[in-house]
Amino acid sequence: MFEYIGTKAQAKKCEAMEGLIKEAEEIMESTEKGVVRDAGIISAGQKVEHYEIATYGTLRAFAKILGEDDAVSLLEEILNEEKEADEKLTEVAESSINIEAAVDDTGEEEEQRKISSKTRSK
Repeated sequence: MFEYIGTKAQAKKCEAMEGLIKEAEEIMESTEKGVVRDAGIISAGQKVEHYEIATYGTLRAFAKILGEDDAVSLLEEILNEEKEADEKLTEVAESSINIEAAVDDTGEEEEQRKISSKTRSK
C-alpha cells in the first residue's frame, strides 16, 4: 500500500486491536473446550473483522479522496475479503455453534453470560 503512494511504512502498535485480542484470550481462558468457547471465539473473531472492515473502509475513502486509484482498488479487495470472513463466521455461528451453545447443559452458558456482561461494561 505504501509503495502505491510512495511513502515508507512505519509500524505503529494498535491499542484497539490489542484489546480485542486480549478479550478473545480471556474468553478462551475462562471457558472449557466446547461449543460455548467456540461461540465466544466466533464472537471475538467477528469483533476483529468489524474493526478491520471499519479501518479498511476508512482508508479506502481517504485513498479515493486523494485520487490514489491503485490504492483504492487494493483496499477495496482487502475490504471485500474482510467482509467475506465476517459472513463466514456468521454462517458458522448461525448454523450450529450458537444453537448448541444455547442448549449446552454444563453450566458454561452462565459463565459465558458473565463474560459477555463484563466485556459489554468495559
